[in-house]
Amino acid sequence: MQWYLKVLKNYVGFEGRATRQEYWMFILFNFIAACILSIVELVLDIPGVLTGLYGLAVFLPSLAVLVRRLHDTGRSGWWFLISFIPFIGTIVLIVFACQDSQPLENHYGLNPKGSY
Repeated sequence: MQWYLKVLKNYVGFEGRATRQEYWMFILFNFIAACILSIVELVLDIPGVLTGLYGLAVFLPSLAVLVRRLHDTGRSGWWFLISFIPFIGTIVLIVFACQDSQPLENHYGLNPKGSY
């Protein structure tokens, strides 16, 4: 939960780097929250309202943590635009997000995992 809150507190911080753990824990909590909201919508018979509002609320934090994750792998944040290429773009972004951090310092800052 601390990783999720950390990303939300830095919701428009596009500079710096984000570790794999920070990124994937945020994605996991987003998925869990979306599932819970979907169930609540089904029970209350209000399809799409809660998940739509939640999606809008976490859009910028999600984009920011993705950009910081790309920075951690040594790539420009503009690589997120590849997601607009159907299927292939999403696969490429997942591969980038799964890669290990660049050791030490890169163009985007110090390694968030600490010194080696």
